[in-house]
Amino acid sequence: MRQLASYLATPVLLVDTAGTLVYFNLAAEAVLGQRFDETGEMSWDDWRAAFRPTDREGNPLPPEKSPLSGVILHRRPMQGSIWMYGLDGGLRYISVTGFPLVDQAGMDLGSVALFWEDEP
Repeated sequence: MRQLASYLATPVLLVDTAGTLVYFNLAAEAVLGQRFDETGEMSWDDWRAAFRPTDREGNPLPPEKSPLSGVILHRRPMQGSIWMYGLDGGLRYISVTGFPLVDQAGMDLGSVALFWEDEP
């Protein structure tokens, strides 16, 4: 999936089965505010703390309400729009579609999120 993501112009973020951010592509760097080479892998707690997903009123989103965290918790596709901070400190409104990655034998491989900046 990482190789496919590296070819896409759509921002893509990949997490493993523990929720560790293991990769985001070049297109995602503009939205996330930093290059993957500079951040490297981040634990679930670290990336949630760094991106600080919130609702329209600025209230922190619990993990089950955030599209990617919800996929990790519930192992089902989710989509939605959230506010989040980039690693450069900029506040962004993004639309996210997340889904679990499962191989043909039914083994959990992690999750992927496709996202883009949107109009609030």
